[in-house]
Amino acid sequence: MSLESDLALANRLADAAAAVIRPLFRNAFTHEAKGDASPVTEADRAAEAAMRKLLDAEAASDGIIGEEYGAERPDAARQWVLDPIDGTVSFMAGRPIFGTLIALLQDGWPVLGIIDQSVSGERWVGATGRPTLFNGVEARTRRCRELADATLATTGPQYFTDHDGEHFMALAAKTSHKRIVFGGDCYNYGLLASGHIDLVVEAGLKLHDFAALVPVVEGAGGTMCDWNGDPLHAESGGHVIALGDPARLEDVIEGLACGH
Repeated sequence: MSLESDLALANRLADAAAAVIRPLFRNAFTHEAKGDASPVTEADRAAEAAMRKLLDAEAASDGIIGEEYGAERPDAARQWVLDPIDGTVSFMAGRPIFGTLIALLQDGWPVLGIIDQSVSGERWVGATGRPTLFNGVEARTRRCRELADATLATTGPQYFTDHDGEHFMALAAKTSHKRIVFGGDCYNYGLLASGHIDLVVEAGLKLHDFAALVPVVEGAGGTMCDWNGDPLHAESGGHVIALGDPARLEDVIEGLACGH
């Protein structure tokens, strides 16, 4: 398949998920706790099922890795990675800062990604070698002259281990404490790609949490890597840095290394 056809399919996947999610937002829906105690709703499952149905019809030889229904054709060189609702807690709370994440991996490396906020109608689309588009218009990260000026975001301190939390707070001490944003999941990375946030740092992410983010952030002029500065791929451990201005990367890694 060509990149154009892959992008068209990815957008149709986002549309299919959105058609399921929107009617349930701030409405009645069933939910339960998964084995790790994280919540899952009927919207999560139905949205992933809708995307899988489309992939089975249009890309039957490609693999699928989904948060809710696991892996199919895991040996395929091309893998679609799906997170139907990244930010289920926000969805359940009626906060429109969750998103549907769709990625395409080639040999384990993210080459295409979508962040879709179906309620607000916001979609970021990134692909290797192309500028990231936000609702069809080129998105750009912003420059950050000093780490002390950076707006730093993370989904929540409760998602860090004590050890990782110490490293995060060591970094936070080097930024403006009055400009730290908590909450947001994948939405923060879209905001970073559009130049509203400078830095997102998280730990414990799964492949479905970060694969789609990489092409979006990098296509907008930013960089994504792990806490050692290494590129993100299918085997990465889930310690993630997203940075709008790559010139600050050494500062960020040094700041994280200052934790006890």
